Amino acid sequence: MAKFDLLADYCRQQTLREFELPFHKIEALIGEKLRPSALRPQYWANVVDGNGPVRSAMRDTPYNTFLIAGSKRVRFERK
Repeated sequence: MAKFDLLADYCRQQTLREFELPFHKIEALIGEKLRPSALRPQYWANVVDGNGPVRSAMRDTPYNTFLIAGSKRVRFERK
């Protein structure tokens, strides 16, 4: 199982148009600390041809991911 598969599974179960998760909740879901690079928007970027760990796991979920600037929170918006 890849690092972010459990986060992707969590997202597939959601029905909201959008929601936010703090880093500590994401870390609890994936079972480890996020890298310091998770504080950069590019870490969560929704590039179509991206193959980073977040993008690879989230590609087939109904959500795009966005780092909320200046926080340790991620917004998930329906595609």
